[in-house]
Formats: sequence, structure tokens, C-alpha cells
Amino acid sequence: MGWNSWDSFGTTVTEAEVLDNARFLAEHMAGAGWSTVVVDIQWYEPTARAGGYNTAAPVLLDELGVQRPVPARFPSAADGAGFAPLARQVHDLGLRFGVHLMRGIPRRAVEADLPVPGTPYRTGEIADRSSTCSWNGDNYGLDLAHPGARAWLDAQVGRVVGWGVDFLKVDDMLAPYHAGAVEALAAAVARAEDRHDREVVLSLSPGTSLSLAHLDHLRRHADMWRVSDDLWDRWDDVEAQLARLARWAPHQRPGAWADADMLPLGRIGVRAERGEPRDSLLTEAERRTMLSLWCLARSPLFVGGHLPASDAATIADLTRADVLDVLNRSTGGRELLREDDTVVWGAAGDRTLDGVRWAGIFSTAGAPRRVVVPAASAGLAVTADGASPVLVDVWTGERVPLVPPSAATGGDHLVDVEVPAHGVRLLRLDP
Repeated sequence: MGWNSWDSFGTTVTEAEVLDNARFLAEHMAGAGWSTVVVDIQWYEPTARAGGYNTAAPVLLDELGVQRPVPARFPSAADGAGFAPLARQVHDLGLRFGVHLMRGIPRRAVEADLPVPGTPYRTGEIADRSSTCSWNGDNYGLDLAHPGARAWLDAQVGRVVGWGVDFLKVDDMLAPYHAGAVEALAAAVARAEDRHDREVVLSLSPGTSLSLAHLDHLRRHADMWRVSDDLWDRWDDVEAQLARLARWAPHQRPGAWADADMLPLGRIGVRAERGEPRDSLLTEAERRTMLSLWCLARSPLFVGGHLPASDAATIADLTRADVLDVLNRSTGGRELLREDDTVVWGAAGDRTLDGVRWAGIFSTAGAPRRVVVPAASAGLAVTADGASPVLVDVWTGERVPLVPPSAATGGDHLVDVEVPAHGVRLLRLDP
């Protein structure tokens, strides 16, 4: 759980903005489990702008060809300090610090033909110039059959981890699926962890059309991986994740998490790739649908809004302990039913909440509607002791009595609820 700069600041975030969000996270959200602050793409690009990428960007590099933070945006990085001073400030707040990298080696490093440390090779020899990213032109791929390529990757990852990085997001890894690059990166991260005596979470993206065929490989080489392209504050984006997470949720396990992408909530688009400065265009119901789904599917939560300028209602939803219990204390979250505009998910409490069950009753319809489903179809085990079980709506606190069984219901209790447009009723049943 954490904050990422992308949805608000795109390629242009500054040190002051990172620290503003880190302080807000520490003061207002850390108590609910929010712990990580991530600087997203192009922190090394002095001409970075909102709304896209520059051709032949003059990225800043050190003597090894490793990216350097732009001092005009990150003043503490001056004189070769890199992100070490910023990482220390984030750590001093009790938080973890993360950065973004692209797959491969900067084109400018290849053109400069720099020496690869500890080898007789040069950067001009180790690039695969045929392997490029379709949406960002900063890098070439590495020719991983060349021994100098792995040596340079070790130098890059070692330098970044040495700054005090706890979370590494690496892009252009999964669409198409670069199995060799994934393996080489994971090995370089493992060696950097040993060298610097620290643990690093490795996150891969973007996840466009990612197949379950790669599950075992991903589990061996990454801590989390995206399962979609970038997600923005549009209902269509949120709705599409219902099906994607239905595929991935049954396979979630500690240390190997399918990631449904950042939460475009609060104040976003300040200087972003997409859209003008705005409060998230998702309605309250859509926001709660997103959070309920991510929690039931146990997706990592990274919010993209500029937190100090975000509305209080959004911050309150992001820090609801009883909702976050679903993320942190549930097991077996999965889709149980999908018919027309109704989608039902269920999950059970872990050993700390033995007997607790949750049901997410989602409606994809564009208007409020009544949804009636058998309790058993929502995964809600009901004992036949004569009492009428009562559910609690986790978002509203409303008590929702189950409809008692009758001949008309086939002897089953019913869940009978009104669901908002594009909304959810997240229900908890205690034993």
C-alpha cells in the first residue's frame, strides 16, 4: 500500500511534491497501513513535460550510464548524491521509498560507448538495438547473451538500491512478455539486496493482455505484476478489471501479487500524461466499487492522487479499517456469480477472523437497482438455528437482514439489497 506520483504528476514530479505526499501519508494514512512512496517515470529527464514523452530526450546519466535524478527537480540529488538524501527523508518518516525504471539501457549511454565496470566491454556493445519500447524512446533492450549486459545491469540496479530504494517498479517488461529480461532483472535485484543488506519489492508493468500462462514464471521472479494497461478515472476502466481480477484473484499468495494498477483517486492530473487538473471523475459509488474489488481480489493498493489536495471523503475511504480488513485479513477472494448486470464476489476471514465472510454485490448498471441473490450464491454460510442472520454493509454500517428461507426461495436465505449505479454493497457476516 502506498502512493505513486504518476496519476498526478506524470513525468514531472518534484522533490517537494514527493515530500508533501510522503508527509501526508505518514501523518494521515500510515496508521491504516499505507507505507510506500514511489517516484514514477523519467525522474532523470530534464525536459520532461505533461502529456507525453520527448523524442531523443536528453536524459541525465552518471559515469556508468546509469540514470541520475534531475537536480532542478530534486535538489538533494546534486553532486552525485542520487536519491540517497530523498530516500533518507522518506525513511525518517517511517515509510519506504520506491523508484521507476525502464527495461534496458539508456540510448544515450549506448551512444556514449561508456566502459562497463569490471569488464573489458563498453555500453555500445551490450545493447539490443532491435528491442525498443513502443511508447517510450529512452532505452534500448539489453543483449542478455552478452556478458557485459548483465554486468551493466548489476551496476545499474546496485546503484539504485544503494540509494536506499525499497521498491523498484520496472516498466516495459510484460507487453510483450520479456522472459529473459524478467529473469535477469530478478537476479540483479537479488544480488543488490545481498550487497546492500536490504529487501526490495520488485514490481513489473504494464500488464497489457497479460496471460495466466506466465503465472509460475512471474511468481519465481517478481513480487507483484500489473494485469492491465494504465487505469484512469473512467468507469469503463474500472468495470474491465472485474473480469481481469476474476482470472487472477484465485492465484494470489504472499510475495506474488497480481496488481490491478494504481487508484486514480483524489486530486489527479496536476501535470499528468492524461487529462487536466481535476478531482477524480469516478463517483463515490464507483470509487467504492474500485476499492472493494481491489480488496476482495487482494490487489496491491497504490493511490495516485495528490494527497494534500485530495478531498476528505476520498482519504476517509482509503483509510477505512473495516474495508482494509478485506485486503489484509481475508483469504480465497474470488468471483462467485456473474449474470447480466450483477457480479458477486466472496471471501473468507483468515485465521485471525475465523468464520467471518464477506460478499461484494456489484452492479454494472448505469442506474440504481435492486439485487436479490441466494445467500449461498454469495458465499455466505448460514446456520439453520432458527435465527435470522444479519449482515453489515462495511461502507455504510447499515444492518442488512437476510430474507428468511421459504418455499418460494427453495429453503435458502436471500440477500436483498439496493445497489447504486456502478456501485457495490460490501457485506460482512460474522459467525
